[in-house]
Amino acid sequence: MRVERPVFFHRATTGHKRVRRELAVAPVIQPGRIPRVSRLMALALQFEKMLQNGEATDQSSLARTMQITQPRMTQIMNLLHLAPDIQETILFLPRTIKGDDSIHEKMLRAMTAEVSWAKQREMWKKLIASPST
Repeated sequence: MRVERPVFFHRATTGHKRVRRELAVAPVIQPGRIPRVSRLMALALQFEKMLQNGEATDQSSLARTMQITQPRMTQIMNLLHLAPDIQETILFLPRTIKGDDSIHEKMLRAMTAEVSWAKQREMWKKLIASPST
C-alpha cells in the first residue's frame, strides 16, 4: 500500500528541517468497516494475480502459504466465477456502520456454481432485493 500526502517543513532554530504538524492534512477515514465479502473478493483477485505471476504454483501451495484450508481457498477462489459486474459491485459494497454485513460469502455459493452470467445476474437481483439484506 502506498500513501501519499503533503508534508510541510519549517526551519528550526538549529537550522534543521522540522515537520509543521499544524499544516499537515489528516487522512479522511470513512466510518464503518469494509464488508467481509468485499475483502474476500479482493483476496480472490490477489490470489489469482499471484498464481498468474508464478508466485504460487497452485491453489494448494497458496492455501498452505496463506495458512488456510484447501476447501476454504476453493470457496474464496470461486468468487472469481461471478460475472465481472457482480465482482465489481461486491468490491464496492457500502461500508457496514453497525451490525452484521448484509451479504455473506455463503449467500453467493449457489451463484458461483451457476455458469450463465445472465442467471447469476438474476440471482444477484433477487439477493439484493430480499428484505433480509
